[in-house]
Amino acid sequence: KNDSDTYTCDIGDAQSRAKLVVQEMPVLFKQELQNEEAKEGKQVKLTCELSKPGTPVKWMKGDTVLYASEKYEFKQHGTVAELIIRDVKSVDA
Repeated sequence: KNDSDTYTCDIGDAQSRAKLVVQEMPVLFKQELQNEEAKEGKQVKLTCELSKPGTPVKWMKGDTVLYASEKYEFKQHGTVAELIIRDVKSVDA
């Protein structure tokens, strides 16, 4: 997308111009979240894989946006996004 712009070829007194428009590919899930089971007090990791590296991810529980804390940790490596939930309780289901 950053390459979208007007480009010019200059040969002294003459110029040729062209406009380049780069259309971004939509981000898709290469691997979706999978259901997990965990014992109370343990840690669980939820993982999904995206089609484009570095895509911002928002993690939610129901309608509530999650934020990094002692309870929740977020990791992102290239196309893989992870949510780690520590000390799971029944209310985390």
